[in-house]
Amino acid sequence: MEIQLDCIPCFLRQVLEASRMNTKDEEIQKEILLESINIIAEIDKYKSAPEVGRDLHRLVKKYTKVEDPYKELKEKSIETAERIYPDMKHFLYKQKERLYWALKISSVGNIMDAAIYGDKSIKENFLEEFDKEFKICEIEKFQKCLKNAKTLLIIGDNAGETVFDRVLIEELLQLDVIYAVRSKPIINDTTTKEAYDSQLQYSAKIISTGCDAPGVILDECSEEFKEIYDTADVIISKGQGNYETLSDESRGIFFLLKAKCPVIAKDIGVMVNDYVLMQK
Repeated sequence: MEIQLDCIPCFLRQVLEASRMNTKDEEIQKEILLESINIIAEIDKYKSAPEVGRDLHRLVKKYTKVEDPYKELKEKSIETAERIYPDMKHFLYKQKERLYWALKISSVGNIMDAAIYGDKSIKENFLEEFDKEFKICEIEKFQKCLKNAKTLLIIGDNAGETVFDRVLIEELLQLDVIYAVRSKPIINDTTTKEAYDSQLQYSAKIISTGCDAPGVILDECSEEFKEIYDTADVIISKGQGNYETLSDESRGIFFLLKAKCPVIAKDIGVMVNDYVLMQK
């Protein structure tokens, strides 16, 4: 997916947010923003927004000397999601269409994205979000693909969302599930640490994509990931960053997300804040 002009103010907002989270020194914040502007001035050399985001957040690490700027927020997100986990399981137990609602629970977990919601609590959003239906829901296609499937690759997104994904995975234990995460800390995205903290190791094999962008840049991914990507019977891609980097691939990927920005919503053909389960 190509970068749009509307992405530029979002880049600057995110990098300023990350800077303020990790230093109170306004001179350092200013240096980060000025150098960010220089990067954005060369935006035409980038293929996708997550590539730009990676370089911008590297500046935050460089100037603040904090390797994992969102560490505390990720821990808080997982802790909050774990408190909600029993309620999600209880709700799902009472449903007739368990697969549908497991997918919906997983998609609602996408509101853990700190880059969009800042400090707003998942508890404040969960019930309201859960009542919203999918705007696009290609569950019939998904069920058809599952019939003869043996392996499922889930490409994870944010920390905390991982606990919601666990609910979905536990409904698909007849499959060999592989859960792929970022290779290094980037924004509030999941690495192997957050995946293990979310107890995903009990229901899925956790691997790194080998890519440290907030998305999946296939040319940069490890051979292990690319082999699994090429051979998995079914692939679920979570969140917007993965959509931005994978939506033009002809792999029949199921994208499960909430369209939280107008650029992505327009590309998909939905409204901002709509939920989507679609195959491309």
